[in-house]
Amino acid sequence: MQFRRETETAVRRGRRRDPAVDEAVKSAVLALLTERGWDGVSMDGVAARAGVGKASIYRRWSSRVQMVAEAVTELNRGELTPPDTGSLREDLLVLFRSMVTALQGPLGTASRALIGVLPHEPDLAVAFREGALGVWAEAFAAVFAAAAARGDLDRETLGTVAGEAGPAVLMQRWLITGQPLDDALAVDVVDHVVLPLLTRR
Repeated sequence: MQFRRETETAVRRGRRRDPAVDEAVKSAVLALLTERGWDGVSMDGVAARAGVGKASIYRRWSSRVQMVAEAVTELNRGELTPPDTGSLREDLLVLFRSMVTALQGPLGTASRALIGVLPHEPDLAVAFREGALGVWAEAFAAVFAAAAARGDLDRETLGTVAGEAGPAVLMQRWLITGQPLDDALAVDVVDHVVLPLLTRR
């Protein structure tokens, strides 16, 4: 994936990264996206907000797209609770509850600011899909694969749209209808949308 390759290359060619700087940059990106949207985020602005030198920013990232995409990806990773309960239902509940929490918080607000510009920023769109959305896609894929390995899920259902139905409900409420996102919805989606589609014979 292009976004990951570019990020890994930047890490390899630079000096060892200071985790404190990375955390400050993530917080700055989140705040600026929330307050000003995509157009209000610049590499110099993030440096100023994070209280770090501009050189630290330009040494780590070659572009605003790369900087923002990596920050949002890592923020999503931080919201994700990797499930390992031994139960497909319980694993899915962990994931959907994590997703609800992420969408309802500052990260959700910042992500909404990005989504509106994705059609006009193709590089950002690719980075967002491979990074932030990829974090969740990989987590769901791991849960489905583990369930299939236990015999709880037919392998023929892996890779079908059935697994996309649950997140689609959350996205519709979050972006379009404005209906509540809460724990009750997470349970409802798992029990009445995802599991019936995945386990039907």
